Order: sequence, then C-alpha cells, then structure tokens
Amino acid sequence: MPVLLWVPAVAALALVVLPVVGLLGRADLAALPGKVAGPGALAALRLSVETAAVSTALCLVLGGPLAVVLARSRVRGVRLLRAVVLLPLVLPPVVGGLALLYLLGRNGLLGSQLPGVRIPYTTAAVIIAQTFVAMPFLVVGLEGALRTAGERYEAVAATLGARPWTVFRRVTVPLVLPAVGSGLVLSFARALGEFGATITFAGSLEGVTRTLPLQVYLLAETDVDGAVALSLLLVVLAVLVIAVARPRAVEGLR
Repeated sequence: MPVLLWVPAVAALALVVLPVVGLLGRADLAALPGKVAGPGALAALRLSVETAAVSTALCLVLGGPLAVVLARSRVRGVRLLRAVVLLPLVLPPVVGGLALLYLLGRNGLLGSQLPGVRIPYTTAAVIIAQTFVAMPFLVVGLEGALRTAGERYEAVAATLGARPWTVFRRVTVPLVLPAVGSGLVLSFARALGEFGATITFAGSLEGVTRTLPLQVYLLAETDVDGAVALSLLLVVLAVLVIAVARPRAVEGLR
C-alpha cells in the first residue's frame, strides 16, 4: 500500500471521529444519566426504536422483491426505474418529506382520495418517512449481491425442474442472505437517525411523532446539555447496531 495514501485516509478518519470527540468534550458526564433517562428522552427513544424496526421490516418486504426485479428483469426502462428508486439517497430529506406530504396529505394526490383517513402527523407518517429514506440502502446492497452471484445456480435449478418460487426460496435467497442482513442493518441505522422527512411529513408531537433526532433538535434550543446527551445516545446506538450486526453479515460472505 502506498504510504502517501495514509495522509487522506487519516484526514477522512479525523473528519468522522473528531466531531464525536467534540460532543464528548462538551458533554456534562455527571448529568448524562439523568438527561438520557428523562421522560421525554425515553419516550422519544422508544418511539424511534419501534418505528425504525417497523420501517426496516417494510424495507425487507417491499425492497427485497424490488431489488430482485431490478437485478433480474430484462424489461425496458429498468435503468430509469433504478434511478428513481435511488432518488431518496440524493434528495434532501426535507424534500422527501414535502413530496410525501403532497402525496398523502389531506389535499394530496392520494390523500384526497382517502376521506376520513389522516396519515400526516401520525406515527404511521413517521414509519412511511423512515421507509422512504432507508429502503434504497437495502435495494442497492441486495441488487449488487444478486448481480455478483449471477444466475448460473438458478439456471441449473430450473433445468432440474424446480419451479420459479422454489428456485427463489431454495437458491436465490441463501445466496444473498448476508447482503440482506447487511442491508437491514444499514436501513435500521438510517431509519433511526431520520430527521428531515419526519419533521416535514410527521411533525413533532410528543409520544406520537417525536423521535430521538427530533427531540435532540428541540432540546438544542432550550437545553444544550440534554441535546448533547441524546446526541451521544444516538451515536452509541448507531455504533452498536453496526458493530454487532454487520460483522455477522460480512462473515457470511466468506
């Protein structure tokens, strides 16, 4: 490895690590447990974990089949479809929130066709917003794994008389299972930290839509120590999710 690469590598590492160190330096460690265990913080934490879990499950149920279609389909327009699917990765989250609002809001394209049904500013809106921003992480990883795995094993199974669903269940899924695990980890972490689309589409109602990132934003204006404490909690949660689950997915690839 060229020694010269260490310079930008260390700079990149510093760009990631030093802001967290700055948070630690600002934190009041003695008051940290009390800030994290406050009723508002615990309610926001519980809501974040519950909605992120549901959003991750939706990413699997909806994004998994979509990744298979993108990787295996030969229909025209698949490249355009792939670009549309990956749009939430590059859109500012607040734009995604506005798009959801004008789609599912009371006067939205679909919302106006659902009389008596209110989606914005509910817990369901939080889940939809999180799924919107997190699902591309699963789709990208799973589609890449499907393309890398190729189709030869599936073709062999088909020539031996296996039906398409049997091939998918017994051949395709085991081949890409590590990628599914990795994608789910990234999707959960992304949903857990979602802010922009959530506050735009779901608002910030305590116990209903106020997730942990929104609680941090609220406290930043009135209680800086509390905001720092919850920020560190989010950092710890994200590190734990990735550190515990991602190595298992990587191990499965070996």
